[in-house]
Amino acid sequence: MPHKTIISKYIKFSFSAFLICFIGLQTAAQKLKIDGVAVVIGKNIVLDSDIDKFKQEIEIRSEGKIKISDCEMLEELMQQKLMAHHAVVDSVIVIDEEISSRVDRSIQFFTQQYGSIEKVIKSYGFNDLDDLKKELTSVQKENILIEKEQQKITEKIDVTPEEVRIYYNGLKEKEELPEFPAEIELAQIVIRAIPSEEETERVISKLTKIKKQIEEGSNFKMKAIINSEDPGVTQNGGEYSVTKESSFIKEFKEMAFTLDVGQVSKPFKSEFGYHIMQLNAIKGNTRVASHILMQLNIPQEKLNDVKGEAERIILEIREGKLSFEEAVKQYSTDKDTKNNGGLIINPSTGESTFDLTRMDPAFYARVSDLKKGEMTEPFYDEERSGSKMYKFILMRDRTDTHIANIINDYEKIQQLALQKKKEETITKWSKEKIKDTYIKIGKAHNKCSFEKNWKKEVNR
Repeated sequence: MPHKTIISKYIKFSFSAFLICFIGLQTAAQKLKIDGVAVVIGKNIVLDSDIDKFKQEIEIRSEGKIKISDCEMLEELMQQKLMAHHAVVDSVIVIDEEISSRVDRSIQFFTQQYGSIEKVIKSYGFNDLDDLKKELTSVQKENILIEKEQQKITEKIDVTPEEVRIYYNGLKEKEELPEFPAEIELAQIVIRAIPSEEETERVISKLTKIKKQIEEGSNFKMKAIINSEDPGVTQNGGEYSVTKESSFIKEFKEMAFTLDVGQVSKPFKSEFGYHIMQLNAIKGNTRVASHILMQLNIPQEKLNDVKGEAERIILEIREGKLSFEEAVKQYSTDKDTKNNGGLIINPSTGESTFDLTRMDPAFYARVSDLKKGEMTEPFYDEERSGSKMYKFILMRDRTDTHIANIINDYEKIQQLALQKKKEETITKWSKEKIKDTYIKIGKAHNKCSFEKNWKKEVNR
């Protein structure tokens, strides 16, 4: 299969949660329009539409670099369904909390993509949030079953240094050594501007006044449009549908489920500023609530002071009066990096390294020319929450684009060798399980040539 190596880059042992959810939702919206059964494995079904949707998504994610045939895609999907089937046979346990957590993350993802949960429900043809959650629960349960079955099959798999060496030499002989992109490791010191007590009192006082006006008959929506600093207020008038599983901040959800219908809250604080909220309606497990957000102002004089402090800290580091790590502990106000030497974690991978070619352009411009051990000058930054700060960044480590080298890249090569060994183990497992699993391939795909003997041909 010519694309197997490339495809495995995108489909390793299971499809990503996004892809699984994507197909699950699409299938749900097309229940009345099933265009054909591609294959049945055990009690699991792959539809023709599943093949089309996965193909499309892989091509999008690979930016058109990967073209995959229907037969190749079908075999990948059959592998997933085989895993799911035998996970059930093997009595793999899936805890409800695991499923709920996956469902919540899926809903958060789709909400971010579409702007609101209502748009997600409408776009995919569901009746309501409960209907959507029911479908996602089914999809994510299967996803977890697949992952756990994979883990069970490969849990004892490991590679020795000799196996890593053999794997590396094999790639080298075939001139197939991978090229690793430029990677950097960054650390930061953040100095936030703290609003004054007077400013806090001013905002609370103003919100309290607005609350009183609303209780005396003023229109909440108009007050929100005039006063709220929520960016979405012009589209929704400050109104949101809130569930306990939704992606809203904790304080927002707690208040929505505390109020009675028509009640206006006292001003309450969140990471975004101060709010007042009115509960408009209760619809099952959903609370329809409106809010007004006001953020605390920071005068320019205060920001200048913060910048000056950041410049002073950099000078102390450059003069050798204290190390960068000591400065982080002493001065940084960023809770996520203060206790790990300022190390910035890549949100996409959960690792400490960043692929230099995949960075935000603005961020890339600040750090791309830094050498190991160099720092940026202090620069202004502002978070979505409205928090204002000055920060500077240290280039902790840097590796330029290069062909894999077993001395410098041993851990990465080790992981590639381990991945290959696990794939081989799963392939061997699959070939054995196919023999005693009910498989029925639809007529439209009977002419496909597969790597594994899915058709159970006697002389294959």
